[in-house]
Amino acid sequence: MIETTDLWDWRRSVADLYHDVRSKSDIKAGWRLWCQRRAEMFRTHPQSPIEPAGRMAFDGPAMFPYDPAFRFPARLVPAPSERLSFATGADGSTVMRAFAQTHGLRDGLGVELTLYWIEGYGGGVFLPFTDETSGVETYGGGRYLLDTIKGADLGPVRPGSVLFLDFNFSYFPSCAYSSRYVCPLAPPTNRLPRPVHAGERLVANQ
Repeated sequence: MIETTDLWDWRRSVADLYHDVRSKSDIKAGWRLWCQRRAEMFRTHPQSPIEPAGRMAFDGPAMFPYDPAFRFPARLVPAPSERLSFATGADGSTVMRAFAQTHGLRDGLGVELTLYWIEGYGGGVFLPFTDETSGVETYGGGRYLLDTIKGADLGPVRPGSVLFLDFNFSYFPSCAYSSRYVCPLAPPTNRLPRPVHAGERLVANQ
């Protein structure tokens, strides 16, 4: 029961953090808050992906400096039909369905990205990606930008409106930190042909 309530609290804390980020009128101030609060959660929360022995000495996820050039306005258009299934360890498998593509990233990043809907009770939006930094400056399995099941949601989008995708908030999946986790990774369709020097990165000596 303790582990379950800890996970409940972790997810609520993540949702609260993103709520506080969205409330900031200064985007860079919101990003600084996001960095600071995540560092604290990684050090102190029982559900931190950092192994217990290393938590108190952990300075927080390494980040590229905030770069407004990696914040893009995009519209969503229907995506070609695609369903993917990923093994997720003890949880069995995760099925996700492509439901939208971005329109507005191609000029800056070379291609558009596909947004997926994670199927199952409630469901959620999932946006993973890899880029030219993957496996060199960032985690080889890619990074996440949106995962609304976990509360990682930078803002609402309504039909016909603009969705701001800010890659400064991209982060590693938990499996980048510990073999205790099995995470769905970015499919080949979400490979960006250019480097994204924004968001979470590997520390310099990795």
